[in-house]
Amino acid sequence: MGNRPPPSPPPSIHALITFYLSEHPSIVGFRWSHTQSWGSTWSFLFSSISLYLLVSLSLSLLLRPLRRPLPLGPLPALHSLALSLLSATIFAGIFLSAAAEIRDTRWFWRRTKTPLEWLLCFPLGTRPSGRVFFWSYLYYLSRFLHMLTTILAILRRRRLLFFQVFNHSISAFTSFLWLEFSQSFQVLAILFATLVYSLVYGYKFWTAIGFRGACFPFVLNCQIALLGCNVACHVGVFLLHFFFKGGCNGIGAWVFNSVLNGAVLLLFLNFYVRVYVFGKRERKIIHGDCDRDPREAESKARSSCPVLISGN
Repeated sequence: MGNRPPPSPPPSIHALITFYLSEHPSIVGFRWSHTQSWGSTWSFLFSSISLYLLVSLSLSLLLRPLRRPLPLGPLPALHSLALSLLSATIFAGIFLSAAAEIRDTRWFWRRTKTPLEWLLCFPLGTRPSGRVFFWSYLYYLSRFLHMLTTILAILRRRRLLFFQVFNHSISAFTSFLWLEFSQSFQVLAILFATLVYSLVYGYKFWTAIGFRGACFPFVLNCQIALLGCNVACHVGVFLLHFFFKGGCNGIGAWVFNSVLNGAVLLLFLNFYVRVYVFGKRERKIIHGDCDRDPREAESKARSSCPVLISGN
């Protein structure tokens, strides 16, 4: 019998993660299509958002006469855990996929762009296919799971906030536009959003199962960080498109997205000025007291602050 070659060593954990999050054939070969991608039509988008609005309003009206909240048991905690894990997976997937796309396509645009400029400004003619758009598609689908947050909040007899419903609806709409028009800036937007969501919902799961929360408004600080990153990236896209690089793909969808983000920013600035410039009493309520249960302070902060990151 001849000498057999030694068996190859098993792949490392890093290699397995990289393969399943950025090199799997279903990820590399993904293509956004109205006929092949579930939920990819305009009719599905508008009907699902309309159904979400109808269910939210109907539940709010039906449960208003009840004096006691409905017992949900561990459902809110499990929902927070699921959103945290899903967000962390999307973050890791689009991070590895963006690195792989830069490695594989840099030869095409390296004379005119840096990797950061590619993340902010897709070249004109970019098609919604490949690794990063697979994770953008998964992020779009995850928006409908986030909508369940509103339903759980209503079932727990929290007041239905207009901005919470507005935020979830607009988030689903804008993430659809990212795919439909191959919008620039979406990779960084998804990276920042999923990183913050994984932290926020992980924190909510932590407090929901009985552990002590932070002595400061954790969710509020995450909202500020996410808004700051979005504003900086929008400024970068504006400069690259109109002054330096001669055009970014999907700029029409980006303009619409910028208008919506501007409305959110104005709402948040109004809150910040009202509380931190003129409202000493409200500032004390939002910051809470470490001698009390920090979850109570966090709950008051969420009720006072615009709901950019919805909680259970």
